[in-house]
This record gives sequence, C-alpha cells and structure tokens, in this order.
Amino acid sequence: MTVYNRLVREQDEAYRAFLVKLVPNIPPETIVGVRTPALRRIAKEMFESADRDAFLSDLPHRYYEENLIHFFMAAMFREFDACIQATEAFLPYVECWPVSDQATPKTFRKNHEKLLPYVRKWIASGHVYTARFGLRMLMNEFLDDDFKPEYLALAASKQGDDYYLKMMVAWFFATALAKQYDETVPYFETHRLDEWMHRKAIRKAIESYRVSDAHKAYLRSLR
Repeated sequence: MTVYNRLVREQDEAYRAFLVKLVPNIPPETIVGVRTPALRRIAKEMFESADRDAFLSDLPHRYYEENLIHFFMAAMFREFDACIQATEAFLPYVECWPVSDQATPKTFRKNHEKLLPYVRKWIASGHVYTARFGLRMLMNEFLDDDFKPEYLALAASKQGDDYYLKMMVAWFFATALAKQYDETVPYFETHRLDEWMHRKAIRKAIESYRVSDAHKAYLRSLR
C-alpha cells in the first residue's frame, strides 16, 4: 500500500477543511486531511519498512501530508550525520510553516557543537522555510544551557518581508525573553528589531506564562 493510499484511509474531511484555511499558501488540492497522530504512526511504519529510502528519495512529494511524514521520518535517524543528510536533502522542498515547524530531531539535542554551523547556514538561507527551521532550531536548542548572547544577534540579523519568517523571529525573541530576559530585553529597549517584530514579540511574551508579571509590566511600557 502506498503512502497516499494510507493517507486516504485516514482522511478526515472536516479536518481537511480546517487545514485548507490554516495553510492558505499551498494548493488546497494537495491537502488530504489527516491528523498528526495518524501521520506520526505512518511515518514510524515507513521508517521501519523496506520502502524507507525509496520514499525519502522520491522528491518532490505531491501532498502536504507526505511532506509531514517525510520530515517526521528524517527526524527519526539516531545518527547525527544521517539525520543532517536527510534534513538538508528535504529542506528545499518545504513550502509551508507546519511542515517546517513539527519535526524536531532528538539527535540534535546531543550534538549542539556539530549542529550550530548548520543552524547558521539555514538561517542565512534565502529560502523562507529553511531559514524558519534554522531559527526554530536556534530557539529550541540554544536558549538554555548552551546560550550565548551572540545567538540573539544572529536571529535579529535575519531580514525579510515574508510573514512566516518575521513571525518566527518574533517567536524566537518572545521565547528568549522567557528564558534569557536580562540579555534579551535590551533588544527591545533599543528597538533592534523592526517595528512589526518588536510588537509581535512583546505581545507573545506578555501572553506567556513563563514571563513574570513584573517583566510583563515593563515590556508593556516598551511597546
């Protein structure tokens, strides 16, 4: 049974209608309408099957859900080099934010030193969703124990007019305000971000339960 046949068996028309509105920048006919738990189950089955390599090399895929399954599979490689190879091969084909945002390879957490050059390269990419993925990896992996102030400058340096790219920069800085407030707040005191990202990041930080009430009050004064 092909991946598409499996998707059709799991199709939910009401969910498909929701996805068409949620991801307006891809053709609606490429959306089957399958919920994430089913996609993760199919991805696990495919990753363990003899068809794994054939599916991963069969690019570009036609359907949105095939792309999600592909990235879920790429994230399953336990060996860092294999995971990076699969990730880099696929990133140019990512054309919407949910595909960019849902795969988080576990091997990245154990290999920050190896990962960082790739994160820098992805952020520098002119492809919106490669850059968005790079920013998300910087946010996920480098705002805790391995944090360095230079990572804030790296994220702030990313320019572009695309809504999904700007939203990712704002999300990064809202998270940085929650995790590294003292290093991050000067970016808002001196308006280092463009006005839209500045306001969006503050709004998201104010909505976060991880930001203290005192910090929220001060951030409101910086809007």
